[in-house]
Order: sequence, then structure tokens, then C-alpha cells
Amino acid sequence: MMYKMLSMVPLMLKRVAMGSAEHWVPVLIGIILGSGLINHAKQKLNQRSQALLIHGFAVVISLTVITFHLHKYSLGTYDIQKDLPLYLCSLLAIVMPVFTHYRKFWMYEILLFWIIAGTLQAIITPDIATGFPTFDYIRYWAVHLGLVIIIFYATFVFKMTPNFKSIFKSILALQLYVLLMIGINYLLNANYFYLNEKPKSASLLDYFGEWPMYIIVVQLIVVPYFFLIYLPFYLAKKRSKTKK
Repeated sequence: MMYKMLSMVPLMLKRVAMGSAEHWVPVLIGIILGSGLINHAKQKLNQRSQALLIHGFAVVISLTVITFHLHKYSLGTYDIQKDLPLYLCSLLAIVMPVFTHYRKFWMYEILLFWIIAGTLQAIITPDIATGFPTFDYIRYWAVHLGLVIIIFYATFVFKMTPNFKSIFKSILALQLYVLLMIGINYLLNANYFYLNEKPKSASLLDYFGEWPMYIIVVQLIVVPYFFLIYLPFYLAKKRSKTKK
């Protein structure tokens, strides 16, 4: 029995492969959980309860990230060059309770494009160094699936939708974040937001050339990409006006 348990350890230490059970099982769970929360909130809860439900969910996601970093720091293996919660999704997860508490529209219009553009890509092509049931694995899926659930909840339950100007507000905010990460990467000799090197796992960046070409390509395609994200909202508004 002990031999079988030890033989499983190398499996957990392997990087999660795209398309494996460790990839699609949590995604399936996230789809079921997210659709369940949204349907339950719309059909069973009043406005106050709707707000409390998603705020509590956001607090859990935020605490998961904070606890992970505190735990890793306590082990004495914390490396500020790569472990700070400055990657976009981790940073968003920590501050997400601010959005779910205040529910400001300017927060929503920035978060919507960032989460759909970045977080969905991270779900499709996961970058996880260790598999289930490690804390890093659980944190990764809690953060990325949690962010998508929260922004979809705001869209379908709170009826928040972006407008045309939201595209450019989100792009401007993203540039400010990039400039901040460039400064931090320079000071720490780090690679936050993958500005100095592509992720080790497969990702869409692999199709955009080597550094710095992939950064230039991303900057060029981010505008049409955000327009594409906005397109379903535009079509929905147009269809609604036509019916009226």
C-alpha cells in the first residue's frame, strides 16, 4: 500500500497536460457550479441575497489565493521573482471582493474584458506545475474558474453589460497594468505577466513568435479581440431594440 502511494507522487509533481482529466474535470465542475449559482440566484433569491451570495463566493476565492501565498511563505520557499500574486488572474482574485461589494460599472467594464480575454485562455491552456491534489492545482482552478463565474454572474444576474466605450477603457487600464509590471519586472528581475518570457506550458503565445515579437503581436490583436468580446453584447442590444 505504501509503495502504491509513493508511486503516485511523481504524477502529482508533473505539469498538468492540456486535455487531460486534470484539465477538463475541474472545467466541467466549474460549468455546473457557475450555471447552478446563476440559475439559483435568478429564480430563488431577492436582490440582497443575490449580492450576498456572489460577494461571499468572491471572498472565498480571494482568501484561497491569500492563504496559498501565506502557506508557501511559511514553507520558506517563497520567491518574490515569481511567487508574488501579481499575475493578472491572481491579482484580480484578491481584489474581486471589492467589485462584488461595490459593483461599480467602471470596475465591471474593465474586469469583463480582462477576464474573458485572459482567464478563459488560461482555462483552455492551463499553466499548472503540479497536479491534483496539490494546493497550487486547487488554487489555480479556484481562481480562474471563480473569476469567470463572478463576471458571468454580474452579467446575467445583475444585468450589467458593457458599452462601446468600455472596450477602450479596458485597453487603457490594461496598458497601465503592463507598465506597472514592466517596472516591477525590472526591479525584481522577474517575469510577471510573461513580459520577459513565454509560459513553459502550451499557450496561444506559442503562435506569436519569440520575445519580444509575441508581446508586439498581443498588443496588435488586443483591440480586435476586445471588439470580438463586445460583439455578442452589441448584437443582443440591437436585437432588443428591434423587438421594442
